[in-house]
Amino acid sequence: MEFLGTSQNASYCGAKKACGLSALPPAVQTPVIQETYQPYCLPGYRYLNAWRPSLFCKVSTVQSCPEGGSTRRSPLRPPTILPALHSALFCRYSPQDWDKSNQLQLRGAEASRLWAGRLAGDSMRLMQDKEQLTRQMQEGTYRNLNQRLSDIGFWKAELGYELERLLTESHSLETVKRRLECAAEELNCPLQVALECLYLREKRIGIDLVHDSVEKNLIREVDLLKCCQEQMRKLAQRIDLQLRDNRDAQHALERDLEDKNSAQFIDEKCINLRNTSDCISFFHGVEKVDGTVSVPETWAKFSNDNIRHSQNMRANSIRLREEAEHLLETLSDQMWKQFTNTNLAFNARISEVMDIKNKLQTQLAKTLQEIFQAENTIMLLERAIMAKECPLKVAQTRLECRTRRPNVELCRDIPQFKLVNEVFTIDDTLQTLKLRLRETQDTLQLLVMTKSRLEHELAIKANTLCIDKEKCMRMRKTFPSTPRLVGYT
Repeated sequence: MEFLGTSQNASYCGAKKACGLSALPPAVQTPVIQETYQPYCLPGYRYLNAWRPSLFCKVSTVQSCPEGGSTRRSPLRPPTILPALHSALFCRYSPQDWDKSNQLQLRGAEASRLWAGRLAGDSMRLMQDKEQLTRQMQEGTYRNLNQRLSDIGFWKAELGYELERLLTESHSLETVKRRLECAAEELNCPLQVALECLYLREKRIGIDLVHDSVEKNLIREVDLLKCCQEQMRKLAQRIDLQLRDNRDAQHALERDLEDKNSAQFIDEKCINLRNTSDCISFFHGVEKVDGTVSVPETWAKFSNDNIRHSQNMRANSIRLREEAEHLLETLSDQMWKQFTNTNLAFNARISEVMDIKNKLQTQLAKTLQEIFQAENTIMLLERAIMAKECPLKVAQTRLECRTRRPNVELCRDIPQFKLVNEVFTIDDTLQTLKLRLRETQDTLQLLVMTKSRLEHELAIKANTLCIDKEKCMRMRKTFPSTPRLVGYT
């Protein structure tokens, strides 16, 4: 007896043997299953879980043979299979199924092999393409970082150059400011001298207290010195404000340079990273974080604006410095010119005063001589009149009474002339002597008054000379030199 599942030979029952088995139904061709391919399934390959045999059989009720007189068996249990009844059993597969299965296996294996080969080739090409793409992207990133470092280096150089020039200009401007302050302080001494000269000249006496050219020049000198001081201090204040603006521009450049240094350090660190570096790591989601605050255009414009602002501040500083230099030179020339004019006016005035003083002294000497002669003449006239006074008492009394008229009323009017004529009529000689005596006395009095005035004028001129020559000119012997007037100490 053979076991199920083994290959069996087909046999046919004899004609004389009748068996109770019903004939097997004809084999029905199974419908062809459409090949469907899921992901990761090889095309053209027929998997076993989708394959079904094309033949099937139905177990029929087995009847015992007449000869054996056996009883009818249950359809749930197949009868004992005998070699003689092999043809009564169904066949699982047909040769066509076997050939078809083998062909399917061969085609599936071939398809799997071809698919695997194509997949391996595509995978190699994919890996090569991705490797090349990755390498190109890294090279591009390296070039971009190099270009970025070059741009940062360019702007660092520009910022550093501009910062150096701005610092130099600020230092020069501070020097000019100190010169202006020193020059303004230096003018205090000549200003004090000019004011002291004005105060001393206020002590002149009488007619010498005149608003002469010396006083005019002194007033102009005081006004000029004060104006120069005011201009220097105002310009120094403007320079101080400009220095403040320069410091703001300097701080902006320094901050920009510091930021550039930090960015350069970071980009140099990035450009030195390699696939074999130890400090690399995963930072998931970092590509989605955009922490930028500028674009290349605004980034370059920021540094360019800082440089332009610094250049504008430097231009303003240069203009202020040139203005200060020109102001110092101009004011120095004006002050020296005014100082010279004032001294020339002093010298001219002193010469005039000395000249008039000498003339006054000469006139005083002549006046003293005339006074001596007038006194002698009066003494002689008095002797002559005393000899003739009796005849003319009446006329003399009248004249004496008229001489007591006060001030301007002492006038030689018509009555006076009539009396004189009367006296001359009585005694022409005596009247003439009286008149001469009077005239001589008046002349003597006038000479005495003239002497007193001359002496007073000489005292005034001596006082004026002492003030102008001894006091004022002694203080004005020195004046700040040109280097000190322009702020060099």
